[in-house]
Amino acid sequence: MTEKIPLLIDTDPGVDDALALLMAFNDPRHEVVGLTIAAGNVGLRHTVANALKLCEVASVEPPVFAGCAAPLLHAAEDAGYVHGRDGFGDIGYDPAVRQAEVEHAAQAILRLSHAHAGRLLLVALGPLTNLAVALKLDPTLPQRVARLVVMGGAVTGRGNTSAVAEFNIGFDPEAAHIVFDAFARVDLVDWEAVLEHGLPHADVERWLRCGSPRAAFYETISRKTRQWAAERRGQRWHSADALAMAHALHPDGALEVAERPLAIELSGLHSRGATVVDWQRRGGAADNAAILMRYDQARFEGLVEAALAVG
Repeated sequence: MTEKIPLLIDTDPGVDDALALLMAFNDPRHEVVGLTIAAGNVGLRHTVANALKLCEVASVEPPVFAGCAAPLLHAAEDAGYVHGRDGFGDIGYDPAVRQAEVEHAAQAILRLSHAHAGRLLLVALGPLTNLAVALKLDPTLPQRVARLVVMGGAVTGRGNTSAVAEFNIGFDPEAAHIVFDAFARVDLVDWEAVLEHGLPHADVERWLRCGSPRAAFYETISRKTRQWAAERRGQRWHSADALAMAHALHPDGALEVAERPLAIELSGLHSRGATVVDWQRRGGAADNAAILMRYDQARFEGLVEAALAVG
């Protein structure tokens, strides 16, 4: 049997993060070696509790490491209005029995990068604060990561939290700048790709009625978010982190990828947090982002359905 690929997920659960985590837990070719948690969708106390609870519901026990409770420099608003104040739909679930590890998330990223040097798949689903801190502690981190997949950005400026910025990058642009500057290549799944790969609400509702414990829990925590999306975005629900996880776990499902130089805008009056892509390569910088443009929609939907149906 082929040895499993070690998978480290930096995340801020969050309803869509939860779906991505269920996909990762369900993949037999990967072993989730850790969850490093940041503030983002909601505050750190909630994102850590949500990660632990989801592991309990899914009957898995990867170590969970609490990380940064705020962006590096500037305060940012969370997305509680989408995910619920606690990030999981405000359903009032009983907390998980298990606790987070003592080790800080940034230290755990570095330690696990050594333990799985050259093989580690690192997937970042939230603001990049933990990863930026890890890079400041040890700039050699990219040498040990086989592949970095980031959910973030809006590559032609169609933002979802400002005119041009996507939430994860806009929450902590300085951290994103540090990460994109340090890694020679980042596999990027941006918000605009997410908009092109929506999940039909009717299909999602059918999957959630399958009767599995995972689906039953996910139906309750996502109900508020799905209703919010249906009122604003029509017949399809957009799960950004799920698409990023599909691309991470099954990169052969990508139908089109564009490699270009990408930089993070830090100081623009109207454009702070923008992911600036040099589509014409006019600046002479090296391509550092492999931007997902199209993914096999049927494959994506199949991965989501399979993750929810596991009992």
